[in-house]
Amino acid sequence: MQIIVIGAIAGGSTAASQIRRALPDANITLIGSDRSIGYGTCGMPFVIGGIIEDANLIKGPSPENFSATKNIETLTQHQVLSIDRQYQQVEVENLQTKERFHLPYDKLVLSTGTRSRIPSYEGLETIPFFTLKHLEDMEAIQDFIRKYQPTSCAIVGGGFIGIELAENLIHLGLETTVILRGDHVMSSMDPKMSTRLMDEMKSNGVQFILNTEISQVSNHTLTMQNGTTITVDFLLASIGTIPNTELASDAGLSLGVTKGVPVNAYMQTADSNIYAIGDIAETEHFILQQPTRIELAWHAHRAASIVAEHLKGNSTPITPFLGTTITKLFSLSAAMTGCSEKELQRAGRIYKTVEHTGRTNAGYYPDHGMIDIRVHYDPVSRNILGAQAVGTKGVDKRIDVLATAIIGGLTIDQLAGLELSYSPPYSSPKDPLNMVGYKAD
Repeated sequence: MQIIVIGAIAGGSTAASQIRRALPDANITLIGSDRSIGYGTCGMPFVIGGIIEDANLIKGPSPENFSATKNIETLTQHQVLSIDRQYQQVEVENLQTKERFHLPYDKLVLSTGTRSRIPSYEGLETIPFFTLKHLEDMEAIQDFIRKYQPTSCAIVGGGFIGIELAENLIHLGLETTVILRGDHVMSSMDPKMSTRLMDEMKSNGVQFILNTEISQVSNHTLTMQNGTTITVDFLLASIGTIPNTELASDAGLSLGVTKGVPVNAYMQTADSNIYAIGDIAETEHFILQQPTRIELAWHAHRAASIVAEHLKGNSTPITPFLGTTITKLFSLSAAMTGCSEKELQRAGRIYKTVEHTGRTNAGYYPDHGMIDIRVHYDPVSRNILGAQAVGTKGVDKRIDVLATAIIGGLTIDQLAGLELSYSPPYSSPKDPLNMVGYKAD
């Protein structure tokens, strides 16, 4: 069997590796446009800030070693130009030599990911400007900082990447300003939770310009729509991504409501010989049972395993996604799973919310922390619909238990009866999640 995987970062390199385990005799070709494969994009802000001191730690295996150890033909700095579904072949271009050639496939895996959305500010070309999506982007930011020793910067956008960049640029001693169209960071979270994150950023020196946008850039001066001006040494934008679905669309595969490629429970597209995984795959939301497109590494890796198993002949369906995620922000961690208030309201769902603020572990233990938890639930079925947590420690444990509870079908009331591990350094006799269950009851 001839299998081609397009895209060689998180989803694609994992898919190729998993398929090799499942199908030892298959001919597998992995094609990526970057010069590297399988690198950890989530670690890039922390490399920029020096928290991860050795950039090599987030880099994946060398393409040569990957090819040799996995017996997978690995073509880096190559781009697939088109897919011919009738003759089951792809046209490939070597980005260095510009040579073009065709490769046949029996099965094709699309893991083409996303690209950064670029703002259309007048005069953007007059200031050093960066986005952060690929390893080369990270290296360009590092090179600029080393060469020009900037003292100030502005970041447009307050999502996960935006706030992580803000923290790490503060670590470098840069005067950092975040520019937002709205009035709070992390719009995917409930406002009560994102307010705490914003306060944490302010207390660590991050400045904000809110409820406006950049209208013009003139050298190092940014002029806002509300008339505010700011002068910075460079500008970063983290204002979302665009799925790289052109290959699929040009090949006649329709796009879904999320602008992704719809797939079934085995990650197959409308063409049973073509799979789609990672950022471009339109799957199902566990709570809302609506199309969703999740741009997170766990989901890409899980989908890769599902594809490998399906090619092997094991029909293991993928579980619909919750979008469970977490981030670090100075002294805080922030995590979420399932639906936010905004998503539930948009979907017209009836819900109630229970909140708990308390210590993460025994108050008499020297390093006890504080945690805020919000859990949304259906008042009739009592099923948990979504949860968020912000705190100084133990956030990952609580959100992971809540994600497991949702998938396992536990009700909000059953949280009170969860037998969770207790010792003064880790929790209290009544864990914060037990308290959420008691409060709901």
